[in-house]
Amino acid sequence: MLKELGPGFRLMLVFTVLTGLLYPAAMTGVSELIFPKQANGSLVTMNDKVVGSSLIGQNFSKPEYFHPRPSAAGSGYDATASSGSNLGPTSAKLLRGTTKMDDKKNEVVDFDGLNLRIVHYCIDNDIPYESSMPLDQFKDAKGELDDVKLIKAFNDDKTPLVFAAKAPIPSDAVTASSSGLDPHISPANAEVQSGRIAKARNVPVDQVKQLITRYTEKADLGFLGEPRVNVLMLNVAVDQRFPVLNK
Repeated sequence: MLKELGPGFRLMLVFTVLTGLLYPAAMTGVSELIFPKQANGSLVTMNDKVVGSSLIGQNFSKPEYFHPRPSAAGSGYDATASSGSNLGPTSAKLLRGTTKMDDKKNEVVDFDGLNLRIVHYCIDNDIPYESSMPLDQFKDAKGELDDVKLIKAFNDDKTPLVFAAKAPIPSDAVTASSSGLDPHISPANAEVQSGRIAKARNVPVDQVKQLITRYTEKADLGFLGEPRVNVLMLNVAVDQRFPVLNK
């Protein structure tokens, strides 16, 4: 029996060394030699500090930055939990959002939902809208919109809150990617946000739009995919071109 098992065991050792050690080591060496930036994660540095990777989306929420598309990866933009929401187009949760009780018995947002994302996108970017109820009644003591109140209003069975933008909103502005880590947004999404960035940085909006054009990537090979803008690279360029003092 040992005689029959011997050749198989020796083959296992040989292929383990070849495919488990030598091949990965060789490919790593070739990658480091030919594509050093990509092999090391396509890291982006600013002022000698790593600020992220051009391959992985991250959250930006300040008004002076372009905002990425929403993320359902973990608690948001979590590279260790890449995923989408897996909710269908008829899902009430996807549309209206949900709340939950946290460990301290406080009601918090569980899933924000498309309606809430549209509200914030309109408010953040000065997009005209129609609302069946004044949004002021959903503000907290600090004068900020209370997301929990809004979600509960959207889910009210008797008199639900109805909110609609009066101008087209790019789909990627309110929908997450299947990975939750998409580093890009559409040029249309970036252009809608340009007014907010220009106002926050006190610069002409045309100059911000010129940066968007400069950092718009065309479809691969001219036909694969859609034109897109890398949010991190654009925000780094905005910081360098129009720095905000006393951030």
